[in-house]
Amino acid sequence: MEMIWDSVKHLYAYLAVIPIIPFAIVLFGYGAYVQDRKKGFRMAMDITTALLIGCVAVLFDRLFGSQFGLYGILLFMLLGGGLLGNAQFRKRGKIDGKKIFRTIWRLSFFTMSLLYILFMCLGIGKLMFTA
Repeated sequence: MEMIWDSVKHLYAYLAVIPIIPFAIVLFGYGAYVQDRKKGFRMAMDITTALLIGCVAVLFDRLFGSQFGLYGILLFMLLGGGLLGNAQFRKRGKIDGKKIFRTIWRLSFFTMSLLYILFMCLGIGKLMFTA
């Protein structure tokens, strides 16, 4: 069982290092399978978001010497969900949890993509100028 767990951890680590590769694989693979580019793009975004969250959390922890990366990301996602839920309740009088989750998850894709690029540049710069 431990061998399987190690294999899953290594696979996740390899896929998370360069998230554009799993994004492209899912986009073109799933898009070709369902014959719908929009669905393929959404599926690629959803899967890549999980990889980006882990990668950005580790980059944050390494760059700033903290252990708050993952918790900070989850905190901002929860705060965003609360704000969206409040706005939805004020506008419609009811809350659609599935729609809120999907919106926060997709917004997280764009946020995590930007943070990934920023933290990778900072990390590379830090390695170049401190070595």
